[in-house]
Amino acid sequence: MDHTDQLYKLWGEIYPAQSTDKLGKFLESLKREEPTKDFPAISDWYKDAVVYALYVDLFNNDFSGLIDKLDYLQELGINCLWLLPILDSPMRDAGFDIRNYDRIRSGLLGLTDDSSMEDRQEVFGHFLNEAHNRGIRVVFDIAINHCSDEHPWFIEARKSEDNPYRDYFIWSKDIRLYGDARLLFKGIEESNWEPAGDGWNYFHRFFSFQPDLNYRNQQVLLEMAANLLYWQKMGVDGFRADAIPYLWKVEGTDCENLDTTHAIVKFFRTILDYVKPGSLLLAEACQRPRKVVRYMGDGDECHAAYHFPLMPMMFKAIAAASNEPIINTLSPKVTPEIPENAQWFTFLRVHDELSLELVYVSEEDRKFIHENYCHKPEWNFRVGEGVSARLSELMKKDVNKIGLAYSLMLTLTGTPVVYYGDEFGKLNDEKYYAEQIKLTGKDDTRFLVRGRIDWQKLDRELKNEDGFHARVFSMITSMLNARKSMKVFGRGTTEFFDTQESVLAYLRKTIDEEAFVVNNLSVKEQVINNPFPDRNMIILHAEGLTVDDGNDTLKLDPHGFAWFGVL
Repeated sequence: MDHTDQLYKLWGEIYPAQSTDKLGKFLESLKREEPTKDFPAISDWYKDAVVYALYVDLFNNDFSGLIDKLDYLQELGINCLWLLPILDSPMRDAGFDIRNYDRIRSGLLGLTDDSSMEDRQEVFGHFLNEAHNRGIRVVFDIAINHCSDEHPWFIEARKSEDNPYRDYFIWSKDIRLYGDARLLFKGIEESNWEPAGDGWNYFHRFFSFQPDLNYRNQQVLLEMAANLLYWQKMGVDGFRADAIPYLWKVEGTDCENLDTTHAIVKFFRTILDYVKPGSLLLAEACQRPRKVVRYMGDGDECHAAYHFPLMPMMFKAIAAASNEPIINTLSPKVTPEIPENAQWFTFLRVHDELSLELVYVSEEDRKFIHENYCHKPEWNFRVGEGVSARLSELMKKDVNKIGLAYSLMLTLTGTPVVYYGDEFGKLNDEKYYAEQIKLTGKDDTRFLVRGRIDWQKLDRELKNEDGFHARVFSMITSMLNARKSMKVFGRGTTEFFDTQESVLAYLRKTIDEEAFVVNNLSVKEQVINNPFPDRNMIILHAEGLTVDDGNDTLKLDPHGFAWFGVL
């Protein structure tokens, strides 16, 4: 089935027995567009990516400052940037509250609010060219479930019941509607409905200033598709689709992961492929793996998705000195197979909390992880459902434990995501946290894990080779570049070895490459037999390793680890 037929098929699933006229006119308009830029059109480039997530302004002020640091990122071993929200926004939710989908915040571009679209495109286009010239791809966040209450659509919608934009959002005088939809921001919001005057309320799954879009309106679907295509044409390499499980609402359901939601996401994937194949669509779906894999469809929905359950299990494995949490989570009974062209994205920390939602951890696991990593009361998030802290804080600035955590993340299944600043052990930013509470009026402890990089201060700290930040930076840089040296880490199968519980050892394997990884999860020295005594093993990276050739054993210091290329 070609893309056009697929789009009509999906349209019929979303809007059964409704006219296809709007879709036909939309597709006809695309034929008149100029072809998009190419860089280069490799369909599964994301499997070999090492992703670096950053806020442009917090990282280095604006896109000019980011260009100045592209060489730093390239030397670090990064080949893909994930730009956390950059679109125009009042910034009450770090940019996830989008005010205009077709423009970037003026300050990030070094421009004023009245700058022309041409000037905006020139600045952003220059950044894309500079990144692409260094072999670095660029993806960014786009919230497709909701927008800001300052978006022109919503400003119009709330003016009157008969306004043309009223139906872009969800309204009700009865707030019992969609009563089975869980409250996502427990402890922050009291309801999924917000009063809007005259007895009317609008529906929202996140902050009250982020009204949900109404995809039952055909125009909303086409408007969002046009937004994606606008940035694709600019040269963006893909999108992190924020909060996609909630797109479609049906009374009597939990309004999550509904079949029509999947049809909408497939529509977006197909329209991107229709214009330019190879643009990444990354699912942000905080769900159990069996539900998340549905967002990859049969290779026709999202190209990739975050493996949310693996993240807390890496922390549990280290705290419990046990390989069981990881082996169990990556077993077929928890993590189903994914399509050949799909990929998991893995991470230790991102801009959100160390999430412990019960959709993918048990009550017992949540309690254990929270007790072992929530070292300060103010790190508590969502009444025990998460911990708001940087990796270095969670690990109490223990360089060995930070390295071990990265060893797990970089060598287990999928494409790794490095959160900005973690490469040098950035700490929680309490000053930024206080600033954001004042700005937003919300005590959102996730602001602790954001904050600015002081490059002058960092440069001084990195010169102290024995200092905490320099030691972390040297180790992580070496690890990232070692990982890039072999494609097997992003593409290979994983075979776990039978060892003592406190050791996690596995073979990553493709037809062309094999890599053996061993991690000591405990605070005690561990010794294992060399599983490949008759083959050459090249050390790719190691911390706390002693090889005894005479006894064919590998000795690991507390929290030591080693990666080998097996020939």
